[in-house]
Amino acid sequence: MHMDFAPSGQSFVPDPNNTRLLRDAFGRFATGVTIVTAPSEAGPVAITANSFSSVSLDPPLVLWSPDKNSRRFPFFEKAQHYAIHILAADQDELCWRVAKDIAGLKGESLKLNNEGVPVLDGCLARFECRQTAIYEGGDHAIVLGEVLRAEMRDDGDALTFFKGQMGKMATN
Repeated sequence: MHMDFAPSGQSFVPDPNNTRLLRDAFGRFATGVTIVTAPSEAGPVAITANSFSSVSLDPPLVLWSPDKNSRRFPFFEKAQHYAIHILAADQDELCWRVAKDIAGLKGESLKLNNEGVPVLDGCLARFECRQTAIYEGGDHAIVLGEVLRAEMRDDGDALTFFKGQMGKMATN
């Protein structure tokens, strides 16, 4: 089935000179927002990511894709254990704080799980993972993890990301 774009749309061939266009096109996919945490020799580290996906139920696997050029990437590349937190709509301030600052969790009262990973409260869901593989993905890495433990809450709206803006998805 062929569908034409609206007259206001634009077509392009992705290349190194128009990465902004490609980023904007990717941004048309509304996603949830996560914070991934890990322990490090420098203390707890965190990074925001909207590139999260479930992969498998048996074994329980998830993936996320950090930017390899991020100053935070080496911490997560080394981390054998990490936690992925699906953020609730009321956690947008925490999301932005972590996105802007590698020390964005300072001042938070963080609990540590059995593997020493800092875990956040108030999230819609949390997946405590063991890294099983890292795959090449261009300027990003694809981090595959086995879910060791999961937690979720039944109430709350989801924090979303669309066209570079935070929003929320509410259930009726």
